[in-house]
Amino acid sequence: MNKINVQLITGIFVVIGILSFSYLAITVAGASFVEQPGYNLSARFTSVSGLRPGAVVEGAGVRIGTVSSIEFDPESFEAIVELRINDGVLVQEDAIAAIRTQGIIGEKYIKIVPGGFEELLTDGMQIYETESAISLEELVSRYIFQTEG
Repeated sequence: MNKINVQLITGIFVVIGILSFSYLAITVAGASFVEQPGYNLSARFTSVSGLRPGAVVEGAGVRIGTVSSIEFDPESFEAIVELRINDGVLVQEDAIAAIRTQGIIGEKYIKIVPGGFEELLTDGMQIYETESAISLEELVSRYIFQTEG
């Protein structure tokens, strides 16, 4: 009977450990099983190199939403990025959505720079002013193969 109690207690601790590790991994990854209250916006970019669904949307250095999805539009040859913006965050009609990198080689995220218009974007509207991702490889290539004239 004593051996069974030790095995049962050990099993319970193992299950608690696995559940705790799983919760930590999901929390660190920023995943959520429940959709946060908010509204959807879209933005078109000529390049989203490295941006992934689930990436952070920031305003003034604070997380204000996430990237819901990224799709390719073959007609315009652009990427359409769907954003989920948190409730209570107001985005002006002339705001700028820019793809940035955290640090030199960090994760890509979208930075929203507020505009000056009083009109606000609502659910389903599009941010027209965008700045695409800057490719480090392209910058280095231009610098290396630059010809002096």
